[in-house]
Amino acid sequence: MTTSGSSQTAPEDRIPLIQKLAYASGMLANNLQAAALPAIMVILNLGLGMDPRWVGVIGFAPRILDALTDPMIGYISDNTRSRWGRRRPYIFIGAILAGIVFAGMWQVPAGLSDMFYVYFFFAAFVLFFLTYTVYATPFVAFGYEMTADYNERTRLHAFANTAGQFAWLAIPWFWAFIASEQFEGPADGASVLAMGIGITVIVLGVIPAIFCRERVLPKPSEAPKAKSGLAANTGEFFEGLGITMKRKPFVRLCVATFLIFGGFQLASMFDLYVIRYYVFGGDDGPAGQLYGTYGTVTTLCTMGVIALTAVLAKRLGKREAFRLTIALSIIGYGLKWIGYSRENPYLLLMTAPIVAFGVGSLFTLMGSMISDVCDYDELETGERREGTFGAIYWWMVKVGIALAALIGGWLLSASGFDVDLGPNQSESALQYIRLFNIIIPMATSALAVIVMWRYEISETKAKEIRSELESRRGKITS
Repeated sequence: MTTSGSSQTAPEDRIPLIQKLAYASGMLANNLQAAALPAIMVILNLGLGMDPRWVGVIGFAPRILDALTDPMIGYISDNTRSRWGRRRPYIFIGAILAGIVFAGMWQVPAGLSDMFYVYFFFAAFVLFFLTYTVYATPFVAFGYEMTADYNERTRLHAFANTAGQFAWLAIPWFWAFIASEQFEGPADGASVLAMGIGITVIVLGVIPAIFCRERVLPKPSEAPKAKSGLAANTGEFFEGLGITMKRKPFVRLCVATFLIFGGFQLASMFDLYVIRYYVFGGDDGPAGQLYGTYGTVTTLCTMGVIALTAVLAKRLGKREAFRLTIALSIIGYGLKWIGYSRENPYLLLMTAPIVAFGVGSLFTLMGSMISDVCDYDELETGERREGTFGAIYWWMVKVGIALAALIGGWLLSASGFDVDLGPNQSESALQYIRLFNIIIPMATSALAVIVMWRYEISETKAKEIRSELESRRGKITS
């Protein structure tokens, strides 16, 4: 069914290329922080000798704080009125602070006590997640409000997410850099890498704050009056959270993303184990090469999928594009059972283009669809609350990542895998790991398709909502 093939974007709704490039720069900075943290965390165990159970706690516990800080920063950003706009001041300051904290938290020498590392990194992770939230929450909200056009929103997120994939191109090779012989040890390598990442985050992260322009909201006299006083604002904050979670289309988007990305992250934890122990019998050299190559090829395919997703969304509609691309990814996960071949290890690469349809389409479509939900919410409440919606949505993503880490460790133990056995793992343990790696993302993706089956906001409905909003308060201008 073609729902949007005849739709044309008005010139005033198009986002200038310079602003798309600037926003894409910020997306690369955002993804680099999200991807680099778990990639470097391996040095806590392999470089600093920490008990892996403590590593899991440090990775999970600070996320609890995000449950409050993410929506709080979103609320503050939504209600900020300044000469620089609602989002740009926080993006600028947050990029600088997050880059400094990320670089500094890994400048710790090896050889100190376990408990020193536990306390230090717990505090460092809390501080980093806070500064990252100051950057990421307003940045994500900015993307939701840069245009009012149904299809231009998809094009923006496709453009930005393509740029963001460059962060994932580098991640599979981080360990090779950290463990390089040019460094005294993994901790030394991680400190150098973190410095480079921190500088990159600062440089790329401030660009959207400088070059992107916010659309002008109604003047304060025309906007809903803000409540005064701490108690009143706190009550308004929690009232807003409750209203947000009652928006059924938004809840569907959150649940679907939690299932798809959480399942993807959980399954990805087993990729290296299957390649290293099942395919290559514990041989690190060829296992590392295939693991890195597979990650790079999948990321390159994801870039192509993002562009294709934008086309499908325009021709079929966003919901239908979601169903199709996620169904294809389920097939790709299933083909990995054949791809993990001891006789022909690089057969695994054939699955990369199909697996890429999952995450490649997910964030392109979800970012665009949340923009539509924000219009729907304004129709009901009279307020623009992109920051709150973005904060809650990305907190769900973070919870999925954190739970994947916890559940993954439990499943690895339940499989019968024993690191002390080295390459001599039992065949049953290896089969269980393969099953976890394949069945979990297939099941969670299928559930996500069911959740999204009755998603309510079509292109026709989105245009009706926009028309009604503009008849009430006029167009939001650049």
